[in-house]
Amino acid sequence: MDTEGTLAPATPADAREEYDTLVPAAKVAVREATKAMEFDREEYADRVTGEVIETVRDALFASLLRVHVGTREEYEAWLDGHPEYEPDEAGSDNVDNVAWHPVEFAPDGDGPKPVVAATWQAEREAALGTLRRRAFGRAYRPIVDDDASDEADAEPEP
Repeated sequence: MDTEGTLAPATPADAREEYDTLVPAAKVAVREATKAMEFDREEYADRVTGEVIETVRDALFASLLRVHVGTREEYEAWLDGHPEYEPDEAGSDNVDNVAWHPVEFAPDGDGPKPVVAATWQAEREAALGTLRRRAFGRAYRPIVDDDASDEADAEPEP
């Protein structure tokens, strides 16, 4: 089993804090991408909105999530050792590999903690991308939207 990524917030407050810290990185990423696309100031002002910055921030957060990658047997053994988690799986039961992200808290504040998983046979990177987007959407999006920072909505700087 391999583990990659760095982000595994322990609480909803930690998730919001991590999300908020990504605003400057999102702004820099957008600014550098638009420079590479040779946007002038007018095009930048017309096309780069708070929504663009927020989308990049969402993608950065998801891409940093800590995930475990292993065989179906390793995943099932992990589940057996962590009965406080409830699986939320995408993909087929008939493939050899699973990637999973255990959410360290119950997003709704009650009940079991989710472990979001995606299976794959040959497309590891596609499965990791799917897993991270699903984990963000299911576990973290409701939390960061409840208390989202207005900082990303501020006027972007070219």
